[in-house]
Amino acid sequence: MRKEIPYKIYLKEQDLPKAWLNLRAFMKKKPAPLLDPVTLAPITLNSLSKVFCDELAKQELDDSSKYIPIPQAVRDFYKMYRPAPLIRAYCLEKALDTPAEIYYKFEGNNTSGSHKLNSAIAQAYYAKEQGLTGVTTETGAGQWGTALAMACSFFGLECKVFMVNVSYKQKPHRREVMRTYGADIIPSPSLTTEVGNRILQEFPNTAGSLGCAISEAVETASRLNGYRYVLGSVLNQVLLHQSVIGLETKTALDQYGVKPDVIIGCAGGGSNLGGLIAPFMAEQLQGKADYRFIAVEPASCPTLTRGKYAYDYCDTGKICPLAKMYTLGSGFIPSASHAGGLRYHGITSTLSELYAQGLMEARAVEQTSVFQAAEAFARVEGILPAPESAHAIHVAMEEALNCKRTGEKKKILFGLTGTGYFDMMSYEKFHDGKMSDYIPTDNEIETSLKNLPSLTR
Repeated sequence: MRKEIPYKIYLKEQDLPKAWLNLRAFMKKKPAPLLDPVTLAPITLNSLSKVFCDELAKQELDDSSKYIPIPQAVRDFYKMYRPAPLIRAYCLEKALDTPAEIYYKFEGNNTSGSHKLNSAIAQAYYAKEQGLTGVTTETGAGQWGTALAMACSFFGLECKVFMVNVSYKQKPHRREVMRTYGADIIPSPSLTTEVGNRILQEFPNTAGSLGCAISEAVETASRLNGYRYVLGSVLNQVLLHQSVIGLETKTALDQYGVKPDVIIGCAGGGSNLGGLIAPFMAEQLQGKADYRFIAVEPASCPTLTRGKYAYDYCDTGKICPLAKMYTLGSGFIPSASHAGGLRYHGITSTLSELYAQGLMEARAVEQTSVFQAAEAFARVEGILPAPESAHAIHVAMEEALNCKRTGEKKKILFGLTGTGYFDMMSYEKFHDGKMSDYIPTDNEIETSLKNLPSLTR
């Protein structure tokens, strides 16, 4: 007989993972290599180390190590807020009158309010170990910037954050949290960099994008001695660190004999989704289990559902390596949607390859329906979700209601990546009926995709 499942499943400190899981090592067909933006040849460790910390560059290129030990200093920091709770959504199940079981992994129980701290503290640790002075980065909704500011403060590093302009204006309180931890915040695109000036000349009234902010952060790191660039999503090193989410989740579910049928996560650059599914996808790739994986993205930035699987620049300024990924084109500027963390033109090459192999599904949803789901969830589960997380909530509710129609007793798992307490301007627009649903036209996407780099690969 299965043990009774509590509302919140808390693991013990000794259950905290001792190693990150490298999903790429389990893939028979690996993601295509990153390409040097100048030579277009596969990127070398030497070239990558000019942008990233040495150890992070090694992790980025590692396709064979299934597990990478978590440094003790990072594990000790994790203990401040991890293991994070896995919650059985009994109240949501009752409200939906569904026979499905719904579970969610809650990553908002730290000051940054999101999962981003899992990788921020690891990247700051490696920067400190290398003897660097500081780091630069980009942030969309501000969750990553907040997490990195906290991590840099902990290790005594300087931190420069290029924040997407629309989020910089929409989320002044998020800015102030970053400044509390000593970070320097610059709205992007800015006049402080060559690439920022170039983008502003071409798009003088732009709301900005993560691609723009990445370009500015990389350019700034390249001209400051003792600095490297760090990032909160997209690349393999970040998915690696975020695997603590999935590893803890699987341990908690295994303790109660629960095997999820459907695993759902919001998808921007892919860090939280990749982290959540890591151990489950590894099982599937080894033929040990079978799951449904659903990536949920905004209809305003439909990378997987309407993008092209091709090599593209990871940034708008075209100074970063090229990755083979589902992309809308590095020049695509998404509308000023309220899910700032999902406004990226591409998605990590790891998840792109899994999607191309048919191992994942993708669904695009409009933001008004996302906020409807967020409000419904908050009223019964007591947590105000971030707009990004609410994309996963929306689809989880759809799946649960489908079980109500069919009578299936599926087990649904989704990632609640963070809280929405810094997103009240967005909630206000939703409540006041001022929120709209912008969906790019086929012509807009086709125009952007015409500028993909010409490669023979």
